[in-house]
Amino acid sequence: MQFKDLGLDNRLLKNLMHYDFKTPTEIQQQAIPYSMLGKDLLASSKTGSGKTLAFLLPMLHKSLKSKAFSARDPRGVILVPTRELAKQVYSELRTMLAGFSYTATLISGGENFNDQVKALRRYPRFIVATPGRLADHLDHRSLFLDGLETLVLDEADRMLDLGFAPQLRRIHRAAKHRRRQTLCFSATLDHDQVNDIASEMLNAPKSISVGTSNSVDKDITQRFYLCDHLDHKEALLDRILEQEDYRQVIIFTATRNDTERLTDKLNERKLKAIALSGNLTQTQRNTIMSQFERAVFKILVTTDVASRGLDISNVTHVINFDMPKHTEEYVHRVGRTGRAGNTGDAISFVGPKDWESLKRVERYLQQEMSFSVLEGLQGKFKGIKPAKKPVSKTQAGHAGAQKAKPKKVTKKPVKRDKSFYNNVDVGDNVFIPKKKKAPVIDDDNE
Repeated sequence: MQFKDLGLDNRLLKNLMHYDFKTPTEIQQQAIPYSMLGKDLLASSKTGSGKTLAFLLPMLHKSLKSKAFSARDPRGVILVPTRELAKQVYSELRTMLAGFSYTATLISGGENFNDQVKALRRYPRFIVATPGRLADHLDHRSLFLDGLETLVLDEADRMLDLGFAPQLRRIHRAAKHRRRQTLCFSATLDHDQVNDIASEMLNAPKSISVGTSNSVDKDITQRFYLCDHLDHKEALLDRILEQEDYRQVIIFTATRNDTERLTDKLNERKLKAIALSGNLTQTQRNTIMSQFERAVFKILVTTDVASRGLDISNVTHVINFDMPKHTEEYVHRVGRTGRAGNTGDAISFVGPKDWESLKRVERYLQQEMSFSVLEGLQGKFKGIKPAKKPVSKTQAGHAGAQKAKPKKVTKKPVKRDKSFYNNVDVGDNVFIPKKKKAPVIDDDNE
């Protein structure tokens, strides 16, 4: 199947030539035809599956083929969990809008609020936004969604994990047109909050699940190293960066302070590293991402703010300096490499504090991980054995009941043979009763 077989507008097919692929991915093959019918959709697919085009193409096709509900309200709104993902989706939207008179704008936190108000007053046809900032504009009445045609929830599970449920419901109430179409995409459909939101916001949705969200792309090689402590992790990192043939590397850490500390150490070795974390302003974050995309820096040290939405084909290695707290983030982290059909390497350091996270990843991916060793850097840490659960009295009672108890042998009392007395048969002796002696009477007391 090719994109032209999906029935898309020819102008969209022309803009698709900007991409290197001509054949739609599996999620695109299943989601686009159904979405073009105007039906609600609840879809799940793994990272890197091409889901962005799976909702952009039918949304734009409908806008080209039908009249707008409102002259001022946006026709399509795409909600995403992070600023980085918003920027990535906005970039793809702009590519697909090339040659059209439609306008689009990006609304996310960290940017000047008043500048965004001015952009919204120009009545953009499409908006890519984070839910918190879009809800703020609704409260300030700088935006109205009464005539919204298509609402897209991208990475819905992540938005809910970040606590955006109230903002999503606020946006849902504002976009109250009865003919509104809602397309919900999530890394997994096995998520209670996603199902709750879907039941509120979607109307008889079609469920689509492509591949498994809890799997790593086959083009990505995974390696794990056991570490004793922080210094051991840093020694392993130095060795790997010396030996590996890489183009660009993303290193994930647990905290903002770790990103800065590790970046300073790498720059002391003249490795051209830069740090990205959530405490930076949006302008600073945009500058850093732009420099990394242009390969000004070869190493990006970051927290989970860059685990989604970063699509750079030159990233050959991802290193988990610390294992992620949320299990799903492991798949999204390693998915930053091996993009666009390239191969990639995902390397993880596992210390005592990372052990439980590794076990959760193993259960999530349904596979047991093996450990690699670098010569001269073998550690003493070999993992943590699971603690034995204490046996409760109830369990002990059940266990004892299952064991067969030996029956007690009760001895029957020996009956006395009354037919003998002093080993002589009583029947052979004549029983002569003894006469009772008469009491002696003392005559002197009379």
